[in-house]
Amino acid sequence: MKFNLKISNQLKVAYNEELKYYRHHLLNKQYDNAWYHLERSHIIGQSYPIEHTYSHWLMLQFGLMQKNTKEVFGQLLRLAVGGWKSFINHVPVGNTGGADVLPLKRMPIPNDIKEIFM
Repeated sequence: MKFNLKISNQLKVAYNEELKYYRHHLLNKQYDNAWYHLERSHIIGQSYPIEHTYSHWLMLQFGLMQKNTKEVFGQLLRLAVGGWKSFINHVPVGNTGGADVLPLKRMPIPNDIKEIFM
């Protein structure tokens, strides 16, 4: 069994870039764009416990800010198990992490993110 502890530098740069875009759009009240980049951060970081958990933490905060009860409860569930699933390398690849997607659903990875993984 492979244990994921630390994200590579290349992925960490891409992950942080998505979070930078998320914060920019959030500050400018461009909520759809903010969420889009938060989902992308989740795709990039979901195999690593710290980054995966942090993406879900931000999604929880976003859900609270938007007063979205479904998102809040969905993120609480994901926060309870997501980091552990990353640690043991058992994540649904490509999953965007929002409560509108089943937690174990595999999804296609956007092509530009696929290139980062290569």
